Amino acid sequence: MAKFFPELSSSHREFIAKQKLFFVATATADSSINISPKGMNSFHVIDDKTIAWLNVTGSGNETAAHVQSNSRMTIMFCAFEGSPMILRLYGNAQMTQYGDKNWDSQFQNFEPLPGARQIFTLNIERVQTSCGMSIPFFDFVSERDQLSKWADKQGQGKMQDYWLEKNQTSIDGIDITPPGSSQA
Repeated sequence: MAKFFPELSSSHREFIAKQKLFFVATATADSSINISPKGMNSFHVIDDKTIAWLNVTGSGNETAAHVQSNSRMTIMFCAFEGSPMILRLYGNAQMTQYGDKNWDSQFQNFEPLPGARQIFTLNIERVQTSCGMSIPFFDFVSERDQLSKWADKQGQGKMQDYWLEKNQTSIDGIDITPPGSSQA
């Protein structure tokens, strides 16, 4: 049975710290719903009402497009080992992009990852836990390193060119302010 909480508890924080994978869901009022898996040690709990996660360059940029139009975001964790649980964080997100004036102060909370382009900060409005008893067990083997190797090879200049070429429009045609082009 689902339980709701106004903020993260210490047991929620402990659960999050053990997870290697989380999912981010966003949408505008009339766009496709986007659900993205995330890993790479890119999640940071700021306090019981605020989290941040570091977004690295990918083939799309749907989350950025959606948050620019509609700040609603849901983050989900599931236990793939140990006791079953699903934990969801509901709230509104703000985006800080590479090159923004407050990028450095926020980026210092993360392990540097090649190709980092945005930091999303979620103001938590509600936390939900549910049983997760149907989720199968999986064993964590290791992080994949292909994206980091690719981004390292590109370097920052080519990475920004990639953002301009490949990450300016969502799959639904929403224009995206590319990282490095705003000074918010």
